[in-house]
Amino acid sequence: MKLGVFTTLLSDVPLEEALKYFKSLGIEMVEIGCGGYPGNAHANAEELLADEGKLNDFKALIAKYGMEISALSCHSNPVHPNKEIAAEADKTIRNAILLAEKLGLHQINTFSGCPGDSENAKYPNWVVCPWPDDFTEILNWQWDQVLVPYWKGLVEFAKAHGVNKIALELHPGFCVYNTESLLKLRDRVGPEIGANFDPSHLIWQGMDPVACIKKMGDAIFHFHAKDTKIDKYNTAVNGVLDTKSYGDVLNRSWVFRSVGYGNDYSYWKDMISALRTVGYDYAISIEHEDSLMSQNEGLSKAVSMLKEVLVTEPTGAAWWF
Repeated sequence: MKLGVFTTLLSDVPLEEALKYFKSLGIEMVEIGCGGYPGNAHANAEELLADEGKLNDFKALIAKYGMEISALSCHSNPVHPNKEIAAEADKTIRNAILLAEKLGLHQINTFSGCPGDSENAKYPNWVVCPWPDDFTEILNWQWDQVLVPYWKGLVEFAKAHGVNKIALELHPGFCVYNTESLLKLRDRVGPEIGANFDPSHLIWQGMDPVACIKKMGDAIFHFHAKDTKIDKYNTAVNGVLDTKSYGDVLNRSWVFRSVGYGNDYSYWKDMISALRTVGYDYAISIEHEDSLMSQNEGLSKAVSMLKEVLVTEPTGAAWWF
């Protein structure tokens, strides 16, 4: 496993400055946003695809600091009911795939997306209960008529350009948000669909990341190191479905935290061990969205903890028996 970071954390500084800082912390891999929700501050796919010189400069800069790119991230909603939004998201994902091809990468990270309730909808409709029956009808329509056809087509495009891993981040608000929905889409579309496993989105839903890792197995393509802290008092009153601002830490039922500030060493060691058990040996990419810590403090403390819990050397022979 290699320690990585999602560079959107430092979108406010040039890529070289960010790489220099990451290198000083001992980070080995970078996950780079190239459009969609993560923005494209460090990799404008359209520009890099259109200008060979800029592309070569980009490659040289990554090499200068001895970094590897773990994935290009283009999180967006390509099945949004607003056709313009959906088209822009689809373009972003396809450009990410084309850029990945140029960089010799074989995977991208994104969201599954979420359609509306019909062809005439304006906004996404995330279904979370089966009754009244309207909801089940909406869910079936979303999957059968929109989601599965879209991803089947996108996977064919990706494979034609050397990208055989599309890592979907399990995130509430989108059709793929838990283990079952991820594996359902993978089963219906193909093994090119997998997970960008982010435990922070699972913890607040009441899921056990270790159990999820063991269930997903080789469907895990990428890993986000981000934590969540459940406020047991607010949750006891209001449950975990919380629409208050992420900045309202005092009153929210849960908040994103830097690694170690939601759960302890033992919790994270168990996750890393579970990843090792299912054969995952790739990036542990820190995503810092802790509203109680600065960019530097949140990242540096996450790095410090992960250096203690990551398993980086080959196992070797079982010498003890």
